[in-house]
Amino acid sequence: MNISIKSVKEIEIMRVAGKILAGIIKSVKAAARPGVSLKELDSLAEKLIREAGCKPAFLGYRPEGAAKSYPASICASINEVVVHGIPGKYVLKDRDILKLDFGLIYPPINGFNVDSATTVAVGKINRTVERFIEVTRQALARGIEQAKVGNHLGDIGWAIQSYVESEKFSIIKELTGHGIGRILHEDPPVYNYGRAGTGVLLQSGMTFAIEPMVSAGSGEVVQRPDDSFATKDGSISAHFEHTIVITARGPEILT
Repeated sequence: MNISIKSVKEIEIMRVAGKILAGIIKSVKAAARPGVSLKELDSLAEKLIREAGCKPAFLGYRPEGAAKSYPASICASINEVVVHGIPGKYVLKDRDILKLDFGLIYPPINGFNVDSATTVAVGKINRTVERFIEVTRQALARGIEQAKVGNHLGDIGWAIQSYVESEKFSIIKELTGHGIGRILHEDPPVYNYGRAGTGVLLQSGMTFAIEPMVSAGSGEVVQRPDDSFATKDGSISAHFEHTIVITARGPEILT
């Protein structure tokens, strides 16, 4: 396993990239309303990314295990679809649970990747679904808290898993976070489950995309012909992600 330790200069570049991505995700999230198609959201994201002097990280990228390169700038996954949903003609409707996941490269040539995801409740949803989404958001926060010098990679996964399961939801174990930098998916895999005190010793300068993916049902998933992943039992899913850097002062959220 080859884990890249970023220099001060490289971290500063990723910091700039992360700030850009955070603003764009906020704009795309605000546009996710009933009556808007997923393709429209994808077009908006690509436009904003390029206008900011960046390159979409997902467009043309071929993740491990995928049959073909990804054809869009964002992943837009609805309800039971967890990740890698391809944005097409589907039009958002009231009570949809939309997962927006995308990244960018800055500068666009020989640059650095940043990656982030959020879950959007479209229109009106009930309080049970609101709680489910909030648990997933809090799981990310708890995982990030453990990303500090002297801890182990397993501490991140343990914090996420123990919290989610205490709230009676399920971690989707087949899908993980990852290291990130010059390459979108770098070592190490960042699991959303594990044992405290195990795994890689965390060091200053490591950059991770931490991303709990949670199911309201069993946690089992199936890969569909379009390479998206959906819950096997049809239960709703949620997904939050930040790119972070480990510093001597603690974890810093870049996105």
